[in-house]
Amino acid sequence: MAYTAEDVKKLREATAAGMLDCKKALDEADGDFQKAIEIIRVKGLKGVTKREGRTTSNGLVLAKTEGNLGVMLELNCETDFVAKGDRFQELANELLAHLLSSKIGDQAAFAASKMANGKTVQETIDEGNATLGEKIELRRIAVLEGSPVALYMHRTNPDLPPQIGVLVQLATDALEAGKDVAQHIAAFAPQFVRREDIPEDQIANERRIAEETAREEGKPEASLSKVVEGRITGFVKEVSLLEQSFAKDAKKTVQQILDEAKTAVSAFHRFKVGQ
Repeated sequence: MAYTAEDVKKLREATAAGMLDCKKALDEADGDFQKAIEIIRVKGLKGVTKREGRTTSNGLVLAKTEGNLGVMLELNCETDFVAKGDRFQELANELLAHLLSSKIGDQAAFAASKMANGKTVQETIDEGNATLGEKIELRRIAVLEGSPVALYMHRTNPDLPPQIGVLVQLATDALEAGKDVAQHIAAFAPQFVRREDIPEDQIANERRIAEETAREEGKPEASLSKVVEGRITGFVKEVSLLEQSFAKDAKKTVQQILDEAKTAVSAFHRFKVGQ
């Protein structure tokens, strides 16, 4: 059975395999499209271990909220070609649907859990490795439940799926303010909700660096303590959400925005592809 250049293109779009691999598969399948897909999958399965050392710096972030539940995942691949393909995004949606229904927040337990297709999450991802011809990796997951969850997704490139996702757990149903705060988190990437959440050893390390830097700069001994504490305050504002100046109104802190909305943030997750 003969095949055309359009068949090669169609096979490449369906499998994300290389052009030469698609031609070889169609040759081997004597032009039979479905058989060619099977050949690529089988050859892909044989090559999964060869892909383990490859870098997965592309991909997507996918999230969904449902009542007092919010879930999010980051699924990585090697190239933006695969990231924007339908098959990769279908796989991500299948994984997200399972995360939403299972509410399993531990990644190892989630990877071992059975999906609706009868296979584990990891087995389903391994199939994706085979079908797409690239290393596919579930980098991280997040589950927030028990109170309202706000969501914000951001595309850094209009041709690609979302690359940044933020979930924010709120004390009350103030989702409009929650979305504003989620947008702020997407832009400013805080690491903690409040000052008290910052590990003491991290503060101590920053204080040591600030003191060494101040001495190196020749700051007077008498003012050293004040300089160091000023820099620690700056560090805390940089990493603590509630103390940051709000993205949409720099005259207010995030804490003030939440107070005005009569709510509070108990937790958040920010995923950015590759970071």
